[in-house]
Amino acid sequence: MSSAPHRVAILVYDGVALLDVAGPAEVFGEANRLGADYRIAVLSASGAAVTSSTGIKIAVDGGPASEPAPDTFVMPGGAVYPRAPVAPELTDATRELAGRAGRVASVCSGAFVLGAAGLLDGKRATTHWKITRELAERHPDVRVEPDAIYVRDGATYTSAGVTAGIDLALALVEEDHGADVSRDVARALVVYLQRAGGQSQFSAPLQGPPPRSPALRTITDLVTADPAGGHSLAALAAHLHLSPRHLTRLFREELSTTPARYVESIRFDIAKALLDQGHTATRAASLAGFPSYEALRRVFARELSIAPAAYQRRFRTARRTG
Repeated sequence: MSSAPHRVAILVYDGVALLDVAGPAEVFGEANRLGADYRIAVLSASGAAVTSSTGIKIAVDGGPASEPAPDTFVMPGGAVYPRAPVAPELTDATRELAGRAGRVASVCSGAFVLGAAGLLDGKRATTHWKITRELAERHPDVRVEPDAIYVRDGATYTSAGVTAGIDLALALVEEDHGADVSRDVARALVVYLQRAGGQSQFSAPLQGPPPRSPALRTITDLVTADPAGGHSLAALAAHLHLSPRHLTRLFREELSTTPARYVESIRFDIAKALLDQGHTATRAASLAGFPSYEALRRVFARELSIAPAAYQRRFRTARRTG
C-alpha cells in the first residue's frame, strides 16, 4: 500500500442523509484498520455544523478552505434535493473542492449538486432510481444510466440511493488498494462486494407517472386487474375500439415502447410483488400472466440480472430463520 495518506473531503449541508455520509466514511475507516491511510474531513459550505435529515447534528472540520488538496471529494445526497434548487453557496463550495480533488464522487441525490455545479456535463451518471428521470430532465447534457448501482466517467463517480454509497466506496478502495482489501472490508461490514443486478431490482411496482392518454391508462387498469388475461395487440385494440396501428403509435409516442413490452412490464411488476408476498416463482409466474416459469425467468434475467428465486431470497425479508 502507498505510504502517503489519502485525503477524503465530504461536504455536508442541512438535510443531508446521514447514511450517505456515514456509509462511505465507514468503508474508508474499515480500510484503515487493514492498513490503508484515509484521512477524512467533514466540511460544510459555511464551516458550521449542520443538521442531517434525521435531526442528528453533524460536527464539521471546517469549510472548503480547510481541505486544500483532497484526493477524493464526496458529495452525499439528501431528501432536500431535487425538491429544492441547490443553494448557491453549496454549488460554489462543490466547485471549489472538485477543482482541487483528484476524483469526485456523489451518493444518491448528491448528483443534483454535482449537476448544478456543471460537473456532470457531457458525462455518464446515475442517482436513486426514483429521481433518475428528473436528473435527466434537469441536466439534458448528462447521460443518465437509471439502472446502475454506480457509474464511473473518468475521475467522476456517481452512485444510486443511500447504501449504494457503500458500493461506490468499496470500488474506490479497490481502485486504491486492490480487490483483496476491498473484499476484506466488505466482509467486515457484512455487505456484498459487488451486488448482482442493477438498482431496478429495488424499485416498487408500477413506479413513475401513469400514462397521460386515457386509452393507455385504460390498458394499465385492464392488465393490472387481470394480468393472466389475453392481452394481445389485437385484443387490446379491439377493447379500445382502435386499430392495432393506432394503438402501437400511441405507445411509441408516449411511452417509447410497444404494447406487448408494456403488458410484460406490468406482469413483471406484479410477479415481483407476488414473490415479495411469499408465492413460489412458478405460482407468481402463473398469477402474473406469464405462460411459464421459464418466461418469467427470462424477463428477470434481462431486467435484473438475477433469477426469481434469488430475488425472493434477497428481498422477501430481512430476518434470518433457523
